[in-house]
Order: sequence, then C-alpha cells, then structure tokens
Amino acid sequence: MGHLINLVEPRTTNRGLQLLVFWDPHFGGQRSSEWLPPEKGEEIGNHKMRVSAKTSGQQPITACLLGAAFFGSLGSSFIYGYNLSVVNAPALYIKAFYNTTWTERYGQPLAVETSTLLWSVTVSVFSIGGLLGALSVSIILRVLGRKGTLLVNNGFALLATLLLTLGERAKSFEMLIIGRLVIGVNAGIALSALPMYLGEITPRHVRGSIGQFNSILICLGVFTGQVLGLPELLGQETTWIYMFAFLALPAMLQLCVLPFFPESPRYLLIERRDEAGAEKAFQRFLGKKDVSQELEEVHAEAQTQGNQQTASMLQLLRSPAVRWQLITIIISMACYQLCGLNAIWYYTNGILQEAGFAENLLPYITLSTGGIETLAAIISGLVIERIGRKPLLIFGFSAMAVFFSLLTVFLNLQDTVSWMPYLSYICILAVIASFCSGPGGIPFILTGELFEQSYRPAAFMIAGIVNWLSNFAVGLLFPFIQEKLQSFTFLVFVVVCVLGSIYLYVVLPETKNKTFMDISQSFAKINKIPAPPIEHEMEQVLSCKPFINGKVQDVAKMESSF
Repeated sequence: MGHLINLVEPRTTNRGLQLLVFWDPHFGGQRSSEWLPPEKGEEIGNHKMRVSAKTSGQQPITACLLGAAFFGSLGSSFIYGYNLSVVNAPALYIKAFYNTTWTERYGQPLAVETSTLLWSVTVSVFSIGGLLGALSVSIILRVLGRKGTLLVNNGFALLATLLLTLGERAKSFEMLIIGRLVIGVNAGIALSALPMYLGEITPRHVRGSIGQFNSILICLGVFTGQVLGLPELLGQETTWIYMFAFLALPAMLQLCVLPFFPESPRYLLIERRDEAGAEKAFQRFLGKKDVSQELEEVHAEAQTQGNQQTASMLQLLRSPAVRWQLITIIISMACYQLCGLNAIWYYTNGILQEAGFAENLLPYITLSTGGIETLAAIISGLVIERIGRKPLLIFGFSAMAVFFSLLTVFLNLQDTVSWMPYLSYICILAVIASFCSGPGGIPFILTGELFEQSYRPAAFMIAGIVNWLSNFAVGLLFPFIQEKLQSFTFLVFVVVCVLGSIYLYVVLPETKNKTFMDISQSFAKINKIPAPPIEHEMEQVLSCKPFINGKVQDVAKMESSF
C-alpha cells in the first residue's frame, strides 16, 4: 500500500532548474530532493501554491492591524495631506497679516515684490522641511524603530502648531514661516516611517490594501483642509489661525493611542534581536498564537543578509544587488511628483470661472476634487490585491496622459464653445482620480517591498529625497513653464506619464502576495547577480524544518503569512 510524500518547498534557481524538497512522514520525517526542469517542477508545485494562497487569503484582518494602520496614518499622512491644502483658503488673510505686521514694525506698507517673496517662502519652505526630514529619517529609524519614530515625530507637529497658531498674536510672520518649515520636517519623516511600518506589520496577502491607508489618509487630510477652509467654518479673517490649531488633534490622538500597538516585528527580530517581542507582535497583528512560521521566515531573511548591518545611503547606491530596485524607486517617486497633479490646481479656479460659476461658490465646487481624491484612493485600496501594483500604476499614469491630452484640447477650445469649460473640469477630476488610483500611493508601498530589511531605511531616505526635490522643482519651474507654453503646459506632463508607464511595464515585476525575499530574487537576473553553487542552494533549502516543536506541520500551514 502506498503512502503520501508531502511536497514541502519548490525552489527555482537562476539556472532554470527547480529543486523540489519532499518530506516523508512514514520514515521519521526524512527529507529528499530532486532537481527538475522548471515546467515539471511547476506542475508538481502548483497544487501546494494554490493551497497556500487559499489559506493565506482566508486569514482575517485583525482589529490590531487595522488600528495600527489607521492611527499610524492619522498622525502622519493625514497631517501631510492637511498641510497641502490648509494655506489655500486663508491665503488672503495671511498676506494681510504680513502687510499689517510689516507696517507696524517698519512704518511703511509692504512692497508688492516683498509680499510675493514672503508668501512664496511660506509655501515653498514646506518642501525644504520635508527634505530635511527625509535626510534625517534613516538615523532616527535605526535608533527609535518604526513606531518610535512615528511617536517622536508628533513633537514636530505640536511645535509647528504652536508656532503657526501663536504667530499672529505675537505679530511675527517669521513664526509662521518657521512653523511651515517644522511641519515640513514632520511630513518628510512621516512619509518614510509610516509606509515602512505598514509594510513590515502586514501579512503579504493584504500588504497593498493596508499600505494604501497612507494614500487614503493623505487625500482625507486634503479634503479636511478644504472643508475647514469654508467661510462658514474657519475660513474667516478672525478664525483662520484655528485651522493651524487643528493640527494638534491628529498628533495628540496618535500620541495617546499608538503606544498601545506593537512595534514592527521585523525590526524587533532582525535589528533588535528581540525574538520574544517579535513573537508577541506577530501574535497581536495576526490574531493567532502559533506564529512559528512567520518567525522562521524572518530568521531566513536575516540569515541571507548574514551579519550585514543596516546599510547607509552610500552603501545602497554602491550595491549592485539592488541597483534596479533603486532605479525603479527613483523613477516611480520622481513621476509621483512630476506627473503634473500639482499643476492642476493652478487651472481649477480659472476653469470654473470661465464656466460661469460665481466666485463665492468656487470653494464649495472645488470640494469635489478632494472628494474624488479620497474616493479613488479607497477604491484603489480595495482592489489592489486583486489587480496588483503594476497594473494600477501603469493604468494610473496612462490615464493621466490621456486626460491631460484631452484637457489641452479643451483649454484651447474654451473660448469658442460655451460648454467647453465643463468638459475641462471633468478632465481635471479624471486626472485626479487616475492619480489616486495608483500613482498616488503605490510608490510608497513599492519602496518598502523592493528592499530587504538592511536596505529599507536607506531606500526610504533616497525615495524621500527624490520626492521632495521633485516637489520643490515643480513649484519652482512650473510658473516659468506655464508662462512659455500657456495651455500646452500639460503636454510636458503627458511625456512624463508615458515614459513612466513604459519603464514600469518593462522593468517592474508584480509584487502582489510575494515575500520580501521573493521580490528581491525576482530582480536577481536584471541585476546580474550570479547564482550560488547548487550544493549551497540545496543545503540552504534542506535546512528548513518541516516540524516545529516536535509536531508535524500541515503542508498548507507551512506557508508564512509574511
């Protein structure tokens, strides 16, 4: 009578062979292996992979994981999004405050050129602060961890709130400018620490959906800033400072709640060597007691890195093993800022005025932009695990290119047809929705997925630098581009979106439901990393244990959630 021999693990090598490792329960758990061509190995291994995917997909999302994602994002990406829109509504009142303060201080009114300069500095210093935050985040993450960095970062938010709120009472426009710089530092740290935290605490089958909390809360922050800026709420001459005071609320909520959630288990195990802490963190995030396989996987990742310490930015730039991952992140993050979304806001009010809407109605109509942003980000979070990162990114950039092209046509016909401004505004909403469907959040998810633990802080540091430099470049160069090209300005962004889509289609592998090690291995060929000797690969695979604590593990359960 025959007996069952379980397939434990298929492993494809760079030589095209597939190592199949078997475990025979009738002979003392002995392991055997066989090298097969990939098509044969895949045929045998497919059943195990299907069972694994089914098991992984059935694992529920815990309240602990959702709570950590929400409150982590609330005190981080929400504040960033809020600060993107908070200065728009009170802009006239802030400029009037600058003029009044200057007159009282120097006995003469503020010159037009000086007023423009002060306002430009107030707006753009946010990006400079973001760059400073991105430059410092790697060191802070190494010392304080992911959750610790998020908590300490609230100190910058609260300091900025004090400066921005008390600046008018102190009759100091310098306090507002410094406050914008400090809140920029907060944003620069948050946009690196939060995606890293979310990526490391989340099982791989929902890593994209949980990662999109970052994008959703950014959009919700923008929308909240637009709502609070309405004249009926805080968008008045006597109440605009309270729009800045509101910043303290999400920061305080995160400070009060996030300490009760665990630190990243990967950080605890790989960087702190705290196995007991990592086990407890896994148990809470996954909602199960037996997390031995998750611990084994993280141990395996640590073993592949050997004794390598957390890499510096220079080491990351020099490493051939992650060259194309780094290029991919740089291009994705540059396209995130250079794809033209920031330029859209320049035209929105003008198009609405051309359509015949009264000026006092414009703040209410532009709320639709924030609503569309938030809705598109939520939908993206719901479908990302079904569709994948790569299709959503390519679709988003390609759709933006199409609607930018149509917007260029409609803007040039705006004076000839009375209803053309309505089509232009529909294109604006379509561009915003296309951006938030993929390009608005996935680059941050990819930065965490494409790198293993030792490279991840430096990768986020480089991604942050590219992000904020690109943001600053758009703010600096767009007025000149717009002056020269007028309504044809958007054709520049069409080129950026098309080139970005082509690169992602050619280079980026799909990362959906893959472990960090699998993703790194998928870049091995393009990075021209030589395959290790077959004997070494066989020894590494056979070192995996099919039983934990003396108990035989079911084949489906052998697969880690991470």
